[in-house]
Amino acid sequence: MTTPSDTHVTSSPRKAALRSAALDRRDALDIDSRLEWDPEITAQVLALPVWKGPGPVSAYWPMRSEADPRPILEALHERGLPLCLPAIVEKRMIFRRWAPYEAIVPGGFGTLVPAPTEPEVKPAILIVPLAAFDRRGYRIGYGKGYYDRALAELGPTISIGIGYAAQEIEAVPDEAHDRRLDWIVTERETIRCG
Repeated sequence: MTTPSDTHVTSSPRKAALRSAALDRRDALDIDSRLEWDPEITAQVLALPVWKGPGPVSAYWPMRSEADPRPILEALHERGLPLCLPAIVEKRMIFRRWAPYEAIVPGGFGTLVPAPTEPEVKPAILIVPLAAFDRRGYRIGYGKGYYDRALAELGPTISIGIGYAAQEIEAVPDEAHDRRLDWIVTERETIRCG
């Protein structure tokens, strides 16, 4: 098991090749199609039976061709749920309080994050990006293992991966440190994993 003190995950050559191919596939998706699919993903995520607790809920600020979780965050904010966004601090993923239209700052790796003055919080639900995924709930991210370590450190947490159906692969080569997602939502379907 990977512990929160681990600072880097070495990805297998096979996983690295799958990541590269998946990111190429995702980047090649037509932007107009993605703009049509994002509202479908949003509607399906908001229909999940997980929004009964008080939160907080974490998502990510989208980059590259990732599915856009910002409309999900705006809707959850309107429902009164507290929100947060991840930030990498000293090679560890933490979560800082955030609300729509509040300031965000560059956070490294091409991300945008809440200002460092915002308090750290512990999310109850994480919405995570996908490079690739399988139906068992395993995902391929960008290869640093931050989400896997965060999920291990946070303990019982609901995890929801969002992405496009074209990102599905037959099987992610899961390793001991990988954490399975509870749900995966695409523009086509909602998959209950595990």
